[in-house]
Amino acid sequence: MMLLTGENLTKRFAGGSGTVDALNGINVQINTGEFVTVVGPSGSGKSTLLSIFGLLDVPSKGTVCLHDTDIEQYNHRERTRVRKETIGFVFQSYGLIPTLTALENVAVPRLLDSDPAATERRAKELLGKVGLSNRLKHYPDELSGGQKQRVSIARALVNEPALVLADEPTGNLDRDTGERVFKELLAVTGDDVTIVAVTHDEYLAEFSDRVLRLIDGRLKTSGTDTEIPVSEQTSETPTDGGVNHP
Repeated sequence: MMLLTGENLTKRFAGGSGTVDALNGINVQINTGEFVTVVGPSGSGKSTLLSIFGLLDVPSKGTVCLHDTDIEQYNHRERTRVRKETIGFVFQSYGLIPTLTALENVAVPRLLDSDPAATERRAKELLGKVGLSNRLKHYPDELSGGQKQRVSIARALVNEPALVLADEPTGNLDRDTGERVFKELLAVTGDDVTIVAVTHDEYLAEFSDRVLRLIDGRLKTSGTDTEIPVSEQTSETPTDGGVNHP
């Protein structure tokens, strides 16, 4: 079942020396429950693509559909609601509030909910799943980088999103810690949760179901300048040694 599609996605920015196409006519389809990594060098358009998928930005041209609904139909209030109810975000820099404990940080997306006791139970459950039951009352400056990212993962899942978007989630971590965090991300998300992660680390991409390579705003096949057709993007098999989304 298709969760997310993008057709002819173009994102153009005006610069001092003219316009720059961060994305240039991308076509992509992502299925429910799929774990997709988007790899590419810095400046290739990875974060721009993730921002559009997360309803934080809009394409200059092209369409994005989430659950078969063109996101262009949403007004500002509706986009905010869909982000809260449907999408969880994991950031490279963690995005934790320094004056809140780990438990409070995880609960932030549900602060306006009418049942604070249920919110606390959910936050504790998720922190337990990422191995931080003994860090509930710790503040971010009392946590390691890997622990901060695990808190960020728990926060992304607190609203039970259908889609998790991760922007360089291991960029501030060493290789071993990054691998553990990636595996924990897979372990705590259910089979029907879709994950799209952008990374420049080819090694971590091996853990995904499918890899999309983004270079100069275009999706490429490995080692060539040929764009990947939509049909190939949706049927590409995992790389050797990869693991399926649990």
